[in-house]
Amino acid sequence: MAGYQRKTALAPSEVFEKADALLPDMVGISRTKSSGHSASFSGAEGSLTLTVHRHGPYTDVVAQTDQLRTSRLDYEVQKFLNRLPYEPGDAGGPGPGESPGAGA
Repeated sequence: MAGYQRKTALAPSEVFEKADALLPDMVGISRTKSSGHSASFSGAEGSLTLTVHRHGPYTDVVAQTDQLRTSRLDYEVQKFLNRLPYEPGDAGGPGPGESPGAGA
């Protein structure tokens, strides 16, 4: 099981909206259950739990997978977290080595 953390300027609901929009195409997982502060996703590549908590202008996002850090799921989860805008006003999106259409 691997875990990752990211701070973002997005509200918790926006983090979940982005996850619902991007993760099915990026890695083939979809939301299986959710609450106000967490959502579980599952698919052929494995399972992911996102937990979000707002602290002032930022949201802490914690991602836990049931796979090894070298799995495809973990790789795509790291890419997803890096797409979340870090500071207010940031656009977020793919990194400089990714094509804009890759899960955008």
